[in-house]
Amino acid sequence: MLIATFNINNVNRRLPNLLAWLAKRHPDVVALQELKATQADFPADALRDAGYRAVWRGQKTWNGVALLARGREPVLTRDALPGDSSDSQARYIEAAFNGIIIASIYAPNGNPQPGPKFDYKLAWLARLQRHATALRKSGAPVVLAGDFNVAPTDIDIYPTRSWDDDALIQPESRAAFRKLLGRSWTDAVRTIHPDERIYSFWDYKRNRWPRDAGLRLDHLLLSPNLRDRLLDANVDRDTRGEDGASDHAPAWVKLRDE
Repeated sequence: MLIATFNINNVNRRLPNLLAWLAKRHPDVVALQELKATQADFPADALRDAGYRAVWRGQKTWNGVALLARGREPVLTRDALPGDSSDSQARYIEAAFNGIIIASIYAPNGNPQPGPKFDYKLAWLARLQRHATALRKSGAPVVLAGDFNVAPTDIDIYPTRSWDDDALIQPESRAAFRKLLGRSWTDAVRTIHPDERIYSFWDYKRNRWPRDAGLRLDHLLLSPNLRDRLLDANVDRDTRGEDGASDHAPAWVKLRDE
């Protein structure tokens, strides 16, 4: 079972890129983030023609999340992160696929920091950690997939001091990610590649893609009952070099069938 996460950075503008990648990789499930499309504007028909059914929560401007399933209808279980009924930002959706609960996560960026956006980021990650604990305790196999907007350690960002003030690498952000992982969740890509500099995001500015000046922001976390099914994980970095590409590349995990 191949599960991927892809911050598509405008699903309609980059639909040709997405369809080309789907045709090449044939993932079973894809978590999408940063749709930048309203609920009505999501390209469900084009994706269905490509063999994928979807659940999504659209939102204009920067947000929006979706889950795609190849050849089957996903079973929606949640379309918002619990813990704050006043939060209207479309950053979380969750569905069941073949006995596994998979979440598409688009955590807040948090810049500029300090300030209210950074406070919201940390509060959102705390809510995610509480919900992840509830999911784990349910006994269901779970994959938390998405753009967490955290580069967890120094190996997850190219050697530089230019990001020192950025919310993505602040000690508080990294501590929130470590707390989420705890002793229970498995960071699939880092487990397979413990010492390798692997990135999933290269900013459009300052020639960062040609320089390989990237960060690993996109993660797939496995619940304890999926750890033994982990076969492989990586990032399809070449996708970032295509014409009209998102500034993120798809990260993926391959799980052994039960």
